[in-house]
Amino acid sequence: MMRSIAMRVAVAAAALFAAVLTAPQAIAAEAPTVRVSSEADATTKAIAKDDPQAAAAAATVCGTGYTLQKAIPLPVGTDPDLRLATLFSYGNSGNGCAIMDNNVGASRYMYLQVCKVGGTSCDTDSGNFSSYAGPVYVTSFACAPVTAKMGTSSTNLSINYKSSYVFPCN
Repeated sequence: MMRSIAMRVAVAAAALFAAVLTAPQAIAAEAPTVRVSSEADATTKAIAKDDPQAAAAAATVCGTGYTLQKAIPLPVGTDPDLRLATLFSYGNSGNGCAIMDNNVGASRYMYLQVCKVGGTSCDTDSGNFSSYAGPVYVTSFACAPVTAKMGTSSTNLSINYKSSYVFPCN
């Protein structure tokens, strides 16, 4: 009997501990928010509005205080509802962060790189990911070139994107 009570107390304590740990995430999942730059384009604002959970989750991966600068459905020209990935760029006091969100729902080869202007001081993340590639960071992010790739392998790509306009060019 004593062992049964101890077991019930242990199970109850574990359940309480799990509830305390998951409660903030559950609350955050219900009402995700991300700050969107006032200079963000219409596509970025629409993606942040239509998929706030993904935009907020990517911002959280970057760290605290980041503002969404741009969200790009990939491959470029794809209807945002049919995209394979979404490239998110965030800014925070002159620092930039990029995340490529995997919208396929299965592990894919992903490559994400951001560099300072001129192609120096690059930060890269690559591998097979089911959620996202990144975060990759850059200081002085104005016009920082970004490369994003995704496919079934590094040689069989469905996305091969490169742009200098993922971060604002002020």
